[in-house]
Amino acid sequence: MAGGISIHAVDVAGGRPAQGLRVEIWRIDPDSSRVADGRLGANGVLDHPIAQGVGVTAGEYEVLFHLGEFFADSDGFLTVTPFRFRIKHVDEHFHLPLKFTRWGYSLFRGA
Repeated sequence: MAGGISIHAVDVAGGRPAQGLRVEIWRIDPDSSRVADGRLGANGVLDHPIAQGVGVTAGEYEVLFHLGEFFADSDGFLTVTPFRFRIKHVDEHFHLPLKFTRWGYSLFRGA
């Protein structure tokens, strides 16, 4: 797949895709604007045109994972988990797999 930002998240403690997890994608430099906002589907994937590259330009981005809301836990440890990265070449695809529990997470650029 050429271009785009795709998100896939799994609740590893629960052993399930993170269906319903709210995700926001912001371009924060050179300007600040939200380019995607949605909830992950039953497969734990964000179904949004940004995954095919729609609206992706060179710059710095931040993805916000609303983990506190996902666990419906107002006293929880994690609330909103940010991940910042830079896109220089818009023809490259950026796959961001998130593996998390109520207490921690792992996030990286996947293949």
